Amino acid sequence: MGAKTRILCIAGPTASGKTARAVSEALARDGEVISVDSRQVYRMLDIGAEKVTPDEMRGVPHHLIDIRDPEETYTAADFAKDAARLIEEISARGKLPILAGGTHFYFDALLRGLPESVPPDRALRARLAHVPDEALLARIRARDPRRAGELDPHNRRRLIRALEIIESQGAVPRRGAAAVPYDVEWLFIEPELSELRARIDEREALKFPRGLVAEVERVRARVKDARLDELGLEYRIVGEYLRGERTYESMLPALRAKLWQYARRQRAWLRKLRSEVIAEERPNQDRS
Repeated sequence: MGAKTRILCIAGPTASGKTARAVSEALARDGEVISVDSRQVYRMLDIGAEKVTPDEMRGVPHHLIDIRDPEETYTAADFAKDAARLIEEISARGKLPILAGGTHFYFDALLRGLPESVPPDRALRARLAHVPDEALLARIRARDPRRAGELDPHNRRRLIRALEIIESQGAVPRRGAAAVPYDVEWLFIEPELSELRARIDEREALKFPRGLVAEVERVRARVKDARLDELGLEYRIVGEYLRGERTYESMLPALRAKLWQYARRQRAWLRKLRSEVIAEERPNQDRS
């Protein structure tokens, strides 16, 4: 067997500085960046998704950005296939593939594989269409507490998908410990909690003068409200304002609070991942 393709993976919570660090690493190590972000794949989601700008790229090629329209779907399986292809293409050019982003399920899909495929259950989806997210999560927690603890409680599409698999198999299968197909170097970005919270607060405040509400209005004109809610917290909360369900003044505090909760869940995932990486490296060190 030949040597595994070498890649650099940069992971961290929202607003931790992953984008800037990926560009710096690419410039220093002759690399190209593959975005690991479930929202930056969509056109039009620029401000809400905090999409990297051409100026921020500093000439470094970036991949898997603006490749779908917002009414389309892009799954973890799509990402795993596209990222695997790009890794080989970038490596063949003599460049270092650098994967950076906050969609941790995408990292898992690429490096550890996905659960066994379960076909969509259209009847179940129809029954769950108007069930609140909190109730969906409660159903998952009652039948598969482990999977419930791994899910973003605001990612409706993934909540419903988990219930589909649970209905079919009784629980969402744990991904096996198959060998990672790449030689992975991990770089974890973990600011202190106070610094991270300040970054989140500042970043969200700046989105409104940059035109977040107008952006959400444009996206909403293209997609239905159910799809708008799937595109992330900014689109859900501003969508509530546009539908008259909340005041303008309530949007920023709600976004800050929800994103802080999300960042804390991301940090928990990072701690778990770091422990797994250390455990995997220790046998190699013991053999050296």
